[in-house]
Amino acid sequence: MAERIGYLGLGSNVGVPRENLAAAVAALPAHGVRVVASSSTYETDPVGEILDQPDFLNACLRIVTALEPEPLLDACKAVERELGRAAQDSPAYVRHGPRPIDVDLLLLGELQYASVRLRLPHREVASRRFVLVPLLELEPALTLPDGTRLAQALEGLPAGERDDVRLAGPPLVVNDPGGSPPSPG
Repeated sequence: MAERIGYLGLGSNVGVPRENLAAAVAALPAHGVRVVASSSTYETDPVGEILDQPDFLNACLRIVTALEPEPLLDACKAVERELGRAAQDSPAYVRHGPRPIDVDLLLLGELQYASVRLRLPHREVASRRFVLVPLLELEPALTLPDGTRLAQALEGLPAGERDDVRLAGPPLVVNDPGGSPPSPG
């Protein structure tokens, strides 16, 4: 199988969020996902159904993997469970609630894919400031498979009270033994 460049979004607002994000970076290679770059970390307000919770620490990762979409999603969910997030079918799971880690599959090469469990590109990738800011830090010229320029998507987002994205810290440490591929162009 050919390897593809992809992008993951990370988020945490339980425990020590930066340590949780770093633990996700460290856990991904055991699941067939090579992390080759990390954005800076950003503090963001909660969005979704539960707004009364701690702020999130977010980052995006550039990855390289030979995994197809469903196995890659399985890898992301396995890392979440390993780091203490309740599985979606668990009684402890709270949609949009506080969580030690969230690992979202945002993009996988130029692939467009849809199933009951997954849609690529991620359906919110062009509409969430907390995803676009770190994603564009990694790759300023990034486009969706349909040609949508993500920088233009970010510029077109309406200003709102709950979409503040604040630089919180440097990129996460990435130990890439395989060397980084050229950035997509």
